[in-house]
Amino acid sequence: MNRTPSLLAFLLTTALLSACTQQPIQRKDGTSSARSFSMKDLAKGDVDSIIEIHQREILGTLKTLTLKLYRRNPNEWRKSGHVSAEAASEAVFKPLGHWELAPLRKTSWETALLDPWRADFAGDRVEALMKGLLVMHMAAFNHQTEFYLLTEVDAQKLYNAARNTEAVVWKLSTAKNAKGEPILLSNTLDANGQPNLSFEREFGKLIGIQDTLAKIIEDKSNRAIRFGVVKTASMIFLPI
Repeated sequence: MNRTPSLLAFLLTTALLSACTQQPIQRKDGTSSARSFSMKDLAKGDVDSIIEIHQREILGTLKTLTLKLYRRNPNEWRKSGHVSAEAASEAVFKPLGHWELAPLRKTSWETALLDPWRADFAGDRVEALMKGLLVMHMAAFNHQTEFYLLTEVDAQKLYNAARNTEAVVWKLSTAKNAKGEPILLSNTLDANGQPNLSFEREFGKLIGIQDTLAKIIEDKSNRAIRFGVVKTASMIFLPI
C-alpha cells in the first residue's frame, strides 16, 4: 500500500497544529514575530528557517539604523526630496519587495560605502551608506530572500560582511569634514553629558547576528571560515 499521501497529510496536519499552538513574541513596539504557515515551509530544514529569521533581523536592524541616521541628519533626506525621515527610510528598502528584479541589487556596494565620506559628494549620504550596507548584506545571502534544503549559503560571506560593517562603524564615528565636524551625526552626548550609544548598540546587534549565523553555517557546511580584518584607514573591504 502506498503510504505517501497519508504521510504528507500527517506532516501537514502536524505543521499546522504546531503553528497554531506556538505563541509569538510580542515586542515593545507592538509588532509580532509571528508569520503564517506556507506549504513552502515543508521544503525547509531547521537551518533554513534559522537563516531566514537571522536575515529578517538583519534587515530590521538596518531599517532602524537608517531611520535613526535620517532623524539625526535631516539635511540628508531633504537632498533626496523626501518629505520626512520616515519617507526617506522607506524608500531605501522599497526594492526588497521585488529584490530579484530590483536594479539596486546590481549596485557596487563597495563604491556606495565609500561615497558618503568624500568631500565632493553632493548626494544623500545616508541613502548612499545604507543602500551600500543593504546590497552588501543581501549579497552575503546570495541575494536570496527564501532558503530551502538545497540552498547554499556561504559562511565566509557572512563573516566578511560583519567585518566590513565594523569598518563602516569606525568610519561613521571618525569621519570629519573640513571644519572638523562629523560628516554624519550618530552617537552624541545627552543633556546630562552622558554618551548616547544607541547607534553603537544597533550596529553591535547587526554584527553579532551576522557572526552567529556565520558560525551556524560553518558548522552545517564543515567549511572553515578564514579569519580576516579590514584595513579601516584605507577602507579596503573583504570580498563578498
